[in-house]
Amino acid sequence: MIRGYIVKRLIIAFITLWVVVTLNFMIFRVLVGGNPADLIIDPKMPKSVRDSLKRLWGLDKPLFPDQYVTYLINLFTWNYGNQFDETSSPIAPEMAWRLRNTVILLGSATVGTIAVGIPIGMFAAQRRGKKADVAVMTVGLFTYGVPTFFVQLIWVAIFCNWLGILPRARLVSSPPPADPLSLAIDIMKHAISPVLTLIIAGFGSWALYTRNMMIDALTEDFILTARAKGLPERDVIYKHAFRSILPPIVTMIALSVPGIVTGAVITETIFAWPGIGQWYIRSLLGANWPVAQAVLYNYAFLMILANLVADLAYGFLDPRIRIGVRR
Repeated sequence: MIRGYIVKRLIIAFITLWVVVTLNFMIFRVLVGGNPADLIIDPKMPKSVRDSLKRLWGLDKPLFPDQYVTYLINLFTWNYGNQFDETSSPIAPEMAWRLRNTVILLGSATVGTIAVGIPIGMFAAQRRGKKADVAVMTVGLFTYGVPTFFVQLIWVAIFCNWLGILPRARLVSSPPPADPLSLAIDIMKHAISPVLTLIIAGFGSWALYTRNMMIDALTEDFILTARAKGLPERDVIYKHAFRSILPPIVTMIALSVPGIVTGAVITETIFAWPGIGQWYIRSLLGANWPVAQAVLYNYAFLMILANLVADLAYGFLDPRIRIGVRR
C-alpha cells in the first residue's frame, strides 16, 4: 500500500508539473499575441535581419507542435535554450552562476532564520504568559509585520552609510581579491548585510508559528501522561511535544526551499546582488521570455518537489498517517 501511495504521488506531481509548464508557455505567448518576435524585434530593422533573428530564436516555426516541443525539451533537460537579446547567449551558463550567488545568499538566510526562530518559539512556549513570552511575541509580531525592504533600508542607512563598517552592495569588492581565502572572506563580508536583514525580518514568523504549535502540543493528553510518569521535562519537550509538531515544521521547511533558488527580488536589488531574482525582473522588463520561463519553471519544479517530499515525509514522522495509508 505504501508503494502504491508513493507511485500515485509521483504521477500526480508529474502531471502537475506538465500543466504548470504548459501554462507557463501559453501565458507568455498570450501576452504578445502569439509571437514574441513582434515585441522583441525592432520593426525598423531590415527584413533580412528580422528573419535571421526569428530563425535563430526558433520563432519562424509553428507554435504547435514545434515551438512547444522545443520549449519542453529545453526545460526538462535544464538546457533552457537561448536568450531573446542581442547576444542570443545560452541561458544555462548564466543561470548556473546566478543560481550559485542566490543560494549563497538565501540559503544562509533561510538556515539562519530557521535556526533562530524555532528555538526562540520553543523557549517562549515553555514560558507562556511570562515576560520572556511577551517579549518574544512583541518582537516577533514587529519583525513579521514590518516590510523586509524597510528593515534593509534602515540597516543600509546605519551600518553601511553612517557607520561605514559594512560594504554597501555587490557580491565582491572591485577589483576582487586574487587569493581564494581572501576572496571567500570578502564574499562573506558582503553577504553579512543582506543575510542578517533577512534573518531579522523572517525569524519572527517562525518563532510565532513554533510557539503556537508548541503551546497546543503541551496541552495534549500524551504530554500530561508523560509528565505523570515522571519523565524529565527536557524529554517531555523535545522527545514528545516537539516531535509531535515536526510534520508541519517539515512542510514549512520544504516549502521554503523553492524561494532559496528563485531569489529575493527586492533584497538582490537593494544590495546589488547578482542573483536569480534580479535577473528575472530584468528579463520581464526586456521581454526576454526564455529567462523568465526558466526561472518560473525552476520555482514550479522545486515547489512541486518540496510538496512531494513533505507529503512522503509525513508518513515517516507521523504514525497516524502511515496507518491511514495502509487502510
